Amino acid sequence: MTAAHPARLHWLDPRQPAQPFPDPAGALPDPNGLLAIGGDLSSIRLLNAYREGIFPWFNPDEPILWWSPDPRCVFVPSQVHISHSLAKRIRQCDYAVSFDRAFGQTLAACAGPRRGGRGTWLGPEMRAAYQSLHRSSVAHSIEVWRDGALIGGLYGIAIGRIFFGESMFSTATDASKLALVHLAQQLHDWGFALIDCQVASPHLLTLGATTMTRADFRAASQQAQQQPAPLRWQFDALHAGNAKHLPA
Repeated sequence: MTAAHPARLHWLDPRQPAQPFPDPAGALPDPNGLLAIGGDLSSIRLLNAYREGIFPWFNPDEPILWWSPDPRCVFVPSQVHISHSLAKRIRQCDYAVSFDRAFGQTLAACAGPRRGGRGTWLGPEMRAAYQSLHRSSVAHSIEVWRDGALIGGLYGIAIGRIFFGESMFSTATDASKLALVHLAQQLHDWGFALIDCQVASPHLLTLGATTMTRADFRAASQQAQQQPAPLRWQFDALHAGNAKHLPA
């Protein structure tokens, strides 16, 4: 940490949604990346946060916490690892994928309890905030369907040509992996530079995730944000799976 950015926790005024965030270089090293507390979850503040490589993460009974960890965990879209078993499942094509067909359902499923995960951190306030971003065509969901039923998916924020992944869920084997693989393939075709996945985990690393320093991530992110966003969030036929599994 340089002397110009001593580590300290900053307080954000909930009455000033456009208040600039402090420099992420001053985030705490322990817990890794904790930068600020308070503020609100307005669309203005959330977009300002993501543009600076900052994201909210807190439990429903906690104040709002803002993070910018170092290092940062990311996927390069062309480098998501497809195991032999997952490749076989893709060839079977007994599923379909879609964009933004069931954002609310995907968000609710991501908020559900899970084994070994972050629990139900997606409280009502957070879900309402991401629903608002979805209505503004900034937040997007990727759904995986089988026989008309939603079996997996993920959601995140897109600014320019970077996708900030937030959470995923699965109720069937490999369903969330299918969502990630198809998302990555489509984003690669669209020229996206990175999929942000915030903090590394053994699971993400086995799927091909890598890490970047905070400074390198922010530089790459800000460059990608200057690129034009896709005009329509719709899968190419090549990446859509088997349409017969979509709901009627």
